[in-house]
Amino acid sequence: MGELEGWSPMGGGRGGSGGHGRLLPSGLLPNASPLIDRLDSERWLKAEERTAELITCIQPNQPSEERRNAVADYVQRLIMKCFPCQVFTFGSVPLKTYLPDGDIDLTAFSNNPNLKDSWAIEVCDLLQTEEKNENAEFHVKEVQYIQAEVKIIKCLVENIVVDISFNQLGGLCTLCFLEEVDHLISHNHLFKRSIILIKAWCYYESRILGAHHGLISTYALETLVLYIFHVFNNSFAGPLEVVTLMNISFCV
Repeated sequence: MGELEGWSPMGGGRGGSGGHGRLLPSGLLPNASPLIDRLDSERWLKAEERTAELITCIQPNQPSEERRNAVADYVQRLIMKCFPCQVFTFGSVPLKTYLPDGDIDLTAFSNNPNLKDSWAIEVCDLLQTEEKNENAEFHVKEVQYIQAEVKIIKCLVENIVVDISFNQLGGLCTLCFLEEVDHLISHNHLFKRSIILIKAWCYYESRILGAHHGLISTYALETLVLYIFHVFNNSFAGPLEVVTLMNISFCV
């Protein structure tokens, strides 16, 4: 995920008067202090080291990056065969916070107002044709057209779930915002590493991640993680402390 510049403290700081648990207008908890200050620091740091090893096993790596980029490029080229447009990836793939089972989010942008109602049918037809093509560059299957409030084409390409939407500027804005947050917090991408860890726990352990199944969404998790950074003013030993404080704050 690369090296970034040092973190600049956000305004507010810790402290203040009043009872524990009462929120200040700034959103920071009175007397909030790092969890490591109240526990055995040596043991906690060892736990953070083991957690770092776990994150290394599940975080994006070069082979997974190359595979997803190739699939995204392939689907982008297919969509641009249907109509003049620009196609962008957003979500966890460009943010580099996806899990090994994570999907790819694509959104197509076009200035043609007539495509608002017809784009999905055209893309769906092309993907279904590609599904039957034995000489296709990648194996496409299980093409679905989901007619929700935001229309989505969902399919499997090389067994990676791909979600395609149209003119969804909000996804790109969220991506830019979260990148800026990670840049501000820095500490070797502590924000992104914390997101990966909490997503892994929610998906593989507690089974509560997955908006399409009526469970918590990735965006909701990212908002909760961001809230913890805001409350405790970015004073963490590592991702394990972030996730522990998040569970204490929202699950107890």
